[in-house]
Amino acid sequence: MAERDIKLDLERRQRLGFDEAILCAGKSGAHLVAILEQAGEGSLLLTRLDADAVAALPPALAEQIDYEPLSRTGFFGSVAVPTGTADIAIVTAGTSDVRVSRETARTLAYYGAPSLEISDVGVAGLWRLMERIDEIKRHRIIIAVAGLDAALPSVIGGLVPGLVIAVPTSTGYGAARGGETALFSSLVSCAPGVVVVNIDNGYGAACAALRALRGR
Repeated sequence: MAERDIKLDLERRQRLGFDEAILCAGKSGAHLVAILEQAGEGSLLLTRLDADAVAALPPALAEQIDYEPLSRTGFFGSVAVPTGTADIAIVTAGTSDVRVSRETARTLAYYGAPSLEISDVGVAGLWRLMERIDEIKRHRIIIAVAGLDAALPSVIGGLVPGLVIAVPTSTGYGAARGGETALFSSLVSCAPGVVVVNIDNGYGAACAALRALRGR
């Protein structure tokens, strides 16, 4: 039954430069097993993968997964270690947003793209950002990850010349509305040229950055 439900897009890398990413949330254990078996000797990026789901896999499959619990991502199969100079900086407002920024970094790493991660530089303590701003400016792409009012992407967008990709997160109380406030704030940014992905979509931000780098 599980195998009949699954048809992997094994030619996606040839078309787009990206493998099919497997969104593991909502999939049964049988579905995950069937997906990994279909992949065979290939590699897959697994997102929203819980530790319990990894533990429930047959050992022969589980041992092929490089799993990181914070980002809930897994690399199945052989994945090269990133090398070279980092063109992308991932800048995170608060520690509560790191789960999303790590998904971004792990996605980039899966495709061999190194990145610089800078955490806990939200605008409530603006001096923390300004201490690192010269370092941030040296990167062609800045991915700004922030919840609550998501002021960080706008501030960075007003200070650096590179492409700024905003990732609103669901971090915050009450009127943060599960990330909707951060999303709307990012969409109406007064900093010119800031682009925005969906709430908590670190994976999507990484893919957007890779497309931008490949388009030069």
